[in-house]
Amino acid sequence: MTLAGARGTPEVEIPGPPMTLDLAGHLLLPGLINAHDHLEFNLFPRLSYRTHGNAGEWAREIYHPDQSPVREHLRVPKPVRLWWGALKNLLSGVTTVCHHNPYDPEFDGANFPVSVVSRFAWAHSLEFEPDVASRFREAPPDSPFLIHCGEGIDASARQEIDTLDSIGVLDNCTAIIHGVGLDHRLDLMRRRGASLIWCPVSNLLMFGRTVARDILRSEIPIALATDSAMSAPGDLLDALAAARRYLPVENIYDMISSGPRKILKLEPSALAQDWVAVLSDARSPVKALIEGSIALVVVRGKIRLVSPALARKLPQETVRDFQPLTLEGRPAVLVDVDVCELRRAAMRHLGPVLRLSGRRIET
Repeated sequence: MTLAGARGTPEVEIPGPPMTLDLAGHLLLPGLINAHDHLEFNLFPRLSYRTHGNAGEWAREIYHPDQSPVREHLRVPKPVRLWWGALKNLLSGVTTVCHHNPYDPEFDGANFPVSVVSRFAWAHSLEFEPDVASRFREAPPDSPFLIHCGEGIDASARQEIDTLDSIGVLDNCTAIIHGVGLDHRLDLMRRRGASLIWCPVSNLLMFGRTVARDILRSEIPIALATDSAMSAPGDLLDALAAARRYLPVENIYDMISSGPRKILKLEPSALAQDWVAVLSDARSPVKALIEGSIALVVVRGKIRLVSPALARKLPQETVRDFQPLTLEGRPAVLVDVDVCELRRAAMRHLGPVLRLSGRRIET
């Protein structure tokens, strides 16, 4: 298939039957990268509505697995929750996700909607991982090492980067997730070559502030990400809108493309067949993504999401098995996923009203 007619991009060939899909009026972009999510937690509601000093305090408040609503959500089979998390990302143009939890065999299925990063090492955090240094030492050579750090605004959160450095867990492979409390240690991050994964929506809702502007405008590598719905309702498009409050649009696009690609050490060849087309008259990718609508997502050379208007231009056999999916406040799309079965599996435990990352699932 040839994707043609999109502004700013030459014709793109993807595997499939010979045909041309005219994308006039669309902006064609490489697939977006979400550098931090917990895929199985995106049917959850936001679990706390007050600000906290640090993430440990938040976790102790919200984690009650024997109480509602956590109890009901944990009864939804984990594979079902992982698929809904993937759909959250697909609907926002994301084709690659870094899932900060154990890698699940579900991700290896040929039909899983998005690519999930498999080559990286991680620890949850200094508070909830008993031996961060061992996890770091056991990481494959030259692989990224991801850890929640500086996730808060109090003295304990501010101290965490120094603790990481003192145990030898801060170098050019280390990707610090959140980093709200690290504004006083930008010099240390620079010296060690560490990078940052920024989740502004989560930060603002949990702590009332996010990463300092001098860090965001520094030369350290930065990737933009969502976190999960438990702390941050919304998707990568909402993260882009939040980031726009802190940075010019021309600085943000790298944070969902080349920034996470470098931080996560992703091979360009692995991303070469991932594309997203945005219906928009804007020429800026960030403005198009925020103000337009996702009309086509191609993952590993296969169409996984298409707008009804573009679907009418495709051969009927290409979209025969696609199913409609509409989230509150977002345009209707068709996805190459058995949405009906996923809904039934979730509704058995959660009832008829489902929300995906805070938005009601309408179809």
